[in-house]
Amino acid sequence: MDDSGSTVPRRQLGRYLRDLREHAHVTVAAAARELEWSTPRIWRYETGQVPMHPNDVEAMCRLYGAPPETIKTMRSLARETKSRGWWYSYGEAIDEWFKLYVGLEAEATRIRKYETNVIPGLLQTVDYVREIMATDHPEMGSAERQAKVEVRLRRQGLLSRTVPPGPRLDVIVGKVVLRRPLRDRAAMGRQLDYLVAAGGRHNVTVRVLPLDAGLHRWAMAGGFTLLDFTTENVRDPEPTTVYMDGPCGAVYLEKPHKIEIYEDAWRSLTTLALNPEESQALITAIAKEMHDAE
Repeated sequence: MDDSGSTVPRRQLGRYLRDLREHAHVTVAAAARELEWSTPRIWRYETGQVPMHPNDVEAMCRLYGAPPETIKTMRSLARETKSRGWWYSYGEAIDEWFKLYVGLEAEATRIRKYETNVIPGLLQTVDYVREIMATDHPEMGSAERQAKVEVRLRRQGLLSRTVPPGPRLDVIVGKVVLRRPLRDRAAMGRQLDYLVAAGGRHNVTVRVLPLDAGLHRWAMAGGFTLLDFTTENVRDPEPTTVYMDGPCGAVYLEKPHKIEIYEDAWRSLTTLALNPEESQALITAIAKEMHDAE
């Protein structure tokens, strides 16, 4: 199964086109005017939101004065942006802005996740996912809601992927996440049991941030995800990306000075969080409380 989709080639192509435009001292508005396109179309191309036709890429490259060899390379990369990952088969069950993240997640070699409100999606049980969907989307029909549940569970398969190897997942969750029960406390107990089991996998680490840990660096940022990509034998590696989302959309950051702020936040969190063994013991104890309360 090919999960890579077109996300990384799109983003790489977008960066190259932006660099060519800026080096040629052409504004987005000027490029749109010369190409007789809208400015949002240029923006979507440069941010990797949509695939590109090789002819459109060539038109942009010629406008920016790119040499023939560069145009040939860019056309080749544009053809790679047409490939699609499994998530496209779910249609409207995945918001357009989230498809970019799913593609990046599938390509990442390491995922670092700090969560302040819920169990991270890659480690949620079926019951946990269903309650989240029922709470967030009470207006949805059962079939549509089930499709969203299936997408969440399908994403989890990347942790056990063998070709290419699944990513490393390092998770830090606030203790309040563990204490916030589902309506079915037994289901929450099972969720915590699953979290303990997941933490025992070779490529997953789960740590807990205690309530009395105090403020970590850049605490105002809230929860976030750091996606790292392979740099071995890659001429133009995908940069580390910060991802944050909400009900209405997502933010992607890749500028080095912005990434460093979140790297700083992550380093601070790792110094304050319980170690994996202490975290496992705490999660196990809270799970027992949930089961005893049944």
